[in-house]
Amino acid sequence: MRLLYSKPSPYSSKVRMAAHLCDLKLDLVSTNTADEGAELTRTNPIGKIPALILDDGSTLYDSRVICDYLDRLAGNPIIPQAPDAWAATKRVEALADGMTEAAMAALYEKRYRPEPMWYEPWMDKQWRRAHRALDALEQEVAALPEAPNLAHLAVSCDLAWVQLRFPEELDGRHPALAAWLERFFDRHPDLAALKPQA
Repeated sequence: MRLLYSKPSPYSSKVRMAAHLCDLKLDLVSTNTADEGAELTRTNPIGKIPALILDDGSTLYDSRVICDYLDRLAGNPIIPQAPDAWAATKRVEALADGMTEAAMAALYEKRYRPEPMWYEPWMDKQWRRAHRALDALEQEVAALPEAPNLAHLAVSCDLAWVQLRFPEELDGRHPALAAWLERFFDRHPDLAALKPQA
């Protein structure tokens, strides 16, 4: 299986961590989404990463779908199957990924629009969303089981991305989450090696 990914992408990191915990090998293809290259758009018409090319040539995207597929392929090592545990895991994944989507929207407003066109109310709304999610994650991480599952992967990748792009937002405003992230990667250095990197 071939994974189109980029090192800074938290969603790519989540898939790589999932594959690691599922003991599945992926051939990694570094991909720049700004180029909208033929392989990327053929694999995922939306032009986003991560995107997975299966052995039969069929494709999967986005990260949640890919992680679910890898988990099923490996016999469910990272997604609990009992209804309550499944719901808790998937809720935390959606919360963490949604937080990052909001923060990314604020980042892209500045990255892709000239400064005179920045729309501050839009960016403020995205940060309100992100901070509500971060506040909720502070409660959620306390209830996570000890053994890493998909919820841990989503939270750690998304927080590591925020720490990479907006260190003041995590370390300054959410120190409890920054401390959780440091403890998690200290306990799991194999996963720390796969976190988002510039």
